[in-house]
Amino acid sequence: MPAHHLVIQSPALSAAQTEQLAALAQAQGVMQLGATAARLLDVAHDDALRAQVTAWGEQHGVDTAFVPAGVRLSQCKVLAMDMDSTLINIECIDEIAGVVGVKPKVAEITEAAMRGEIKDFAESLRRRVALLAGAPAAALEQVYADKLRLNPGAERLVSTARAAGLKVLLVSGGFTFFTERLRERLQLDSAHANTLEIRDGVLTGKVLGDILDADAKLAHLRAFAQAHGATPEQIIALGDGANDLKMLGAARYAVAYRAKPIVRQQTPYALNVSSLDGVLNWFEG
Repeated sequence: MPAHHLVIQSPALSAAQTEQLAALAQAQGVMQLGATAARLLDVAHDDALRAQVTAWGEQHGVDTAFVPAGVRLSQCKVLAMDMDSTLINIECIDEIAGVVGVKPKVAEITEAAMRGEIKDFAESLRRRVALLAGAPAAALEQVYADKLRLNPGAERLVSTARAAGLKVLLVSGGFTFFTERLRERLQLDSAHANTLEIRDGVLTGKVLGDILDADAKLAHLRAFAQAHGATPEQIIALGDGANDLKMLGAARYAVAYRAKPIVRQQTPYALNVSSLDGVLNWFEG
């Protein structure tokens, strides 16, 4: 079997944790990657040990990632990301609802959809958007200015990926009002989301066109990857909710970021405590 390294990360990574994981994974050496990360060299990586290491990491607040030795970021071609609660710190629809006083109702549906309890994302989005009918369009700008923040490490992840030659895609079940601003702000190559209908300066409670759901996320990623000559082995994708699972399934480096349990269980990589740029520590050179 090809050699693998184990990259471990935590904002409070201790020498004792590094030693314990090195022993557990039968590492042949340790390379410090700074105060918050280390690469454990040439580790054992059968399925049982991977499961044991992952469980240990989750229990002790340490992100763990088994990666092939020598893999470089420049070998990848595409970085694809979800927006709400992945690239940014909020669920935009919940915050719009907050401006007009219906946040608890909308947030309840959002949470159920993200956990995978509502299987039809399109229907859940229509129900939530309907609750926004009559809200002033200015509420969108208010949310962008007052509530929306990039999650830690977002700018470094994107800029480093672009410098390494990767093309960056933002694909969201949220709204174009926000994805377009982020596309310009971060110089992303492409962005897709849903378009809220606005008439006379107010939201109608409807979405224009087809809903961008899990199938549409996957379709956008596949088209983007094909356009840039990327195989699944050359794709990094990050998401946090059930509607990201199909997109994540099309990427070699599928990353659950602060994700719901249903997503963590079905992805090979997770950032539970580290910032978004923790992805960069998996790659050498």
